[in-house]
Amino acid sequence: MRFVTFSTTDRNSQRLGVFRNGRVFDAIQLAGGGGSDPLPGSLLELIQAGPGVWRSAAARLEKALHEQSSAQEGAQAGYAAEQVRWHAPIPRPSKNIVCLGLNYVSHMEESARARGREAKIPEVPVFFTKAPTSANGPFDAIPWDPEATQQVDHEVELGVMIGVAGKNIPRTRALEHVFGYLVVNDVSARDLQQKHMQWFKGKSLDGFCPMGPCVVTADEFGDPQNKRISLRVNGVTKQDSNTARMIFSVAVILEFLSKGMTLEPGDIISTGTPEGVGLGRTPPEYLQDGDLVEAEVEGIGALRNRVALCKPA
Repeated sequence: MRFVTFSTTDRNSQRLGVFRNGRVFDAIQLAGGGGSDPLPGSLLELIQAGPGVWRSAAARLEKALHEQSSAQEGAQAGYAAEQVRWHAPIPRPSKNIVCLGLNYVSHMEESARARGREAKIPEVPVFFTKAPTSANGPFDAIPWDPEATQQVDHEVELGVMIGVAGKNIPRTRALEHVFGYLVVNDVSARDLQQKHMQWFKGKSLDGFCPMGPCVVTADEFGDPQNKRISLRVNGVTKQDSNTARMIFSVAVILEFLSKGMTLEPGDIISTGTPEGVGLGRTPPEYLQDGDLVEAEVEGIGALRNRVALCKPA
């Protein structure tokens, strides 16, 4: 199942939705409205309610979708994708978004070349985080404040959303803790990374984490280690790889991250980017005002975000 968070022009509040056959359905309405057994009102609340609730909700929604498609008027139920505003699946994450650096050999090598260093495969995952305020919608503008950075770069990544809490999770059981998968663009201010000698600031500017467009549940998504991952700028392919080339798989990432540290429902982990980022090119290619960035993962869909100059608040 594909869960989304959306709003409409006649109802500005964010709602939990289901995306199917090019249309967005209001999940609560689809499941029969409020009634005596209403669905949680947001994706985060649904996930936090536990596997029993979200699996039951998925079954109810699947049945309703089948009934809609069988009905004569079913083709017009819900909203066309372009009729709604798509928000990040969790518009305001409750914790920092955990990210991985240097998780593809090819990206590690190009990053080392760009910095004049020798490439060395990390022995453990390289973790950093992005602030919750960096979260952005899948089709919203990436705000660029030129007073903050002059080097805006792109990084397409497979995102993982935790569904079941866990600590000291063995890799053999790790995928059982995953609710679903999404696309993340780990937008980066390269000059800030160099200036501050760490990654948090340069990764955490407002709007520097477009994600979505939906969360595909783990049962539908299948094997996370065999998906094409790509990114285009103004229609030109800049990144094109496969998650099979990760140094640390999703299961191994969760094992390392959960050692001595509890992962909670709704936590978002972004698993690293392949080669082709702007920093690694000769000469470097940074995003400019008006550029259209399309980040895509097979089996999920694509983010489409245009870079937009903005003035500081």
